[in-house]
Amino acid sequence: MKTEKNKIKVSEAIETLKPYPPGKPIEELERELGISGSIKLASNENPIGPSGKAVAAVTSALFNLHRYPDGSCFYLKQRLAKFHNVSEDMIIVGNGSNEIIELLIRTFVGEGEVILAGDPSFAVYPIIAKAAGRETKLVPLKDLTIDLPAMLEQITPKTRLVFIANPNNPTGTIVGAKELEDFLDALPKDVIVCMDEAYAEFVKSPDYPDSFEYLKQGRTLIVLRTFSKIYGLAGLRVGYGVADASLINYMERVRQPFNVNSLAQVAALSALDDKLHVELSIKNNTEGLEYLYSELDKLSLEYVPTEANFFLIKVGDGKMIYDGLLKKGVIVRPMAGYGLGEYIRINVGTPEENKRFIETLQSVLIKQ
Repeated sequence: MKTEKNKIKVSEAIETLKPYPPGKPIEELERELGISGSIKLASNENPIGPSGKAVAAVTSALFNLHRYPDGSCFYLKQRLAKFHNVSEDMIIVGNGSNEIIELLIRTFVGEGEVILAGDPSFAVYPIIAKAAGRETKLVPLKDLTIDLPAMLEQITPKTRLVFIANPNNPTGTIVGAKELEDFLDALPKDVIVCMDEAYAEFVKSPDYPDSFEYLKQGRTLIVLRTFSKIYGLAGLRVGYGVADASLINYMERVRQPFNVNSLAQVAALSALDDKLHVELSIKNNTEGLEYLYSELDKLSLEYVPTEANFFLIKVGDGKMIYDGLLKKGVIVRPMAGYGLGEYIRINVGTPEENKRFIETLQSVLIKQ
């Protein structure tokens, strides 16, 4: 006799939550489509790979995997404090900057309090907030840029945390120094601003705000950085936050022990010391953008100039173009889920990958 399975009860927030959509492994896509030699330009990764020094450090550390990692990230905090000219008690290290985002929400946003973020912006903000039973107010972008004046209008006594992705993902645009200063000046002192600067190292604009200077001024903010992008360590998941020691102290009470694995710690330490790798990554990105912009101009396609290592291209039917590229082994990001159905998003690849993308895009456009 068939019996009905009992439905497990969960909170309403979890019941209605849509998980972050991960991409399939390249190997699985190739198997499904019957293709080989694919290139992935969908996840804003560093196409030249990790630092050789980081790889060597990881290799040397492999024989100590029976030991728990340093739960305090002692040496990495020391190095980061020197790198940013701050004290060690102003730094918290996480399993990617995503974990720092979760710690921020869990630590500082109480029941009935509100989080502000741009729309579209990093999809993880509202996902983590909803999972924690907290409300996120999404403020539409203006000209595909975070609209700080509009955000200011949404501030209420219930507002506790504001996320500003700068450069913004998925648009690659930035808010300038004067605009950010005006916003901070007008903000109530008990509202925490999170400057999510995952792509800061790629920025060329002289108008890019110096968030660490604002920290020195005593502003109520936290700066997030990551080793996933320019340092090429996305597979190891290590990021960090820098804030006043009082904020960090509260977050450390929530952080799980051993949250950053030992390989990630030694890789991050070595990556920070590899200035040549950073310079080569910036060079590849700068030259890649110049090439891609030039070729897209020839195709008469609009795009959004970026300050990051990714950008939006207006192609009409983004899903159709995405599917056409995918069938030819070029993986990009469709943007309908962000309310930008006319666009695709790509990250800069190697010169060979960039050339292949342009040639494949041209062939897909011709078949439209």
